[in-house]
Amino acid sequence: MKTKTKGYLFVLAAIVIFATQDGFTKFLGNHYPPILVTMIRFWAFAVFVTLMAAASPGGIRRAVVTRHPYLQMARGVLLVSEIAVMVLSFAKAGLAMSQAILQATPLLVTLLSVPMLGEKVGWRRGTAVLVGLCGVLVILKPTGLHFDLSLLLPLVAALLFALYSVLTRAVSRDDSATTSVFYAGVIGAIAISAVGPFWWVPIQPGDWIFMGILCVCGTLSHYCLIRAYGLLEAVQVQPLTYLQLVLSVGVAVLFFHEVLTLNMVAGSIIVVGAGLYTVFREYKLDKRRGQTVTAG
Repeated sequence: MKTKTKGYLFVLAAIVIFATQDGFTKFLGNHYPPILVTMIRFWAFAVFVTLMAAASPGGIRRAVVTRHPYLQMARGVLLVSEIAVMVLSFAKAGLAMSQAILQATPLLVTLLSVPMLGEKVGWRRGTAVLVGLCGVLVILKPTGLHFDLSLLLPLVAALLFALYSVLTRAVSRDDSATTSVFYAGVIGAIAISAVGPFWWVPIQPGDWIFMGILCVCGTLSHYCLIRAYGLLEAVQVQPLTYLQLVLSVGVAVLFFHEVLTLNMVAGSIIVVGAGLYTVFREYKLDKRRGQTVTAG
């Protein structure tokens, strides 16, 4: 099988698993405290990243070596916080609405990379970010007489994940991907375990099956995505990840009877379009810089 074909299969597998994961997250978040659901999920994720680090060249001893210990720990806290807020968002704001707003994350990453990483954003990408944020406003429809404050939850989740992504870019300059994934999983599990027991409630025997499926999905989706990024360039992976929005919305409508509105659909199209433009624009700029360095 060709390398690219294999990479695309891993991307598609990751997308399907992520959408399945969203459905089980929504179900469990409707019945149990989001922090509890997140804690159990991160326990499984921590085991996965530990085994992955142990199997990598140099083992765990090499994986723990980092030039940015505080940034790595901050990443773990940000990731687990984002997932906890996301679980709450699925339960309160709805799966379809939350996923629509979460698509603005790449735009927020572009915006935050300027003050945090010192990157330059030209007028084209700047305009795309503004258009995308306008798309978020279309989704939220804040002019309504009874604006639902729960709609701020997916915005918070998107901001937390954007901060996590920017810090990931920062540490990736010196640390390996194995090190970054290891710290995200282990530190996140430690952080959530410090507060999670206070939200512990008995889990129904039948629901442990769903919790187990969620944990398996959480590890498999990350594995497939890691493999995909190892076989393809980011510009080939990221556009396909927007398919998760379509699948997750399908899950929301079919299994949770959520209703799509015109402003959700229109706003999602604007946000995704702006996100795709920023991805391809950034790819072109990186390619141009690479050609300049080679010529020099």
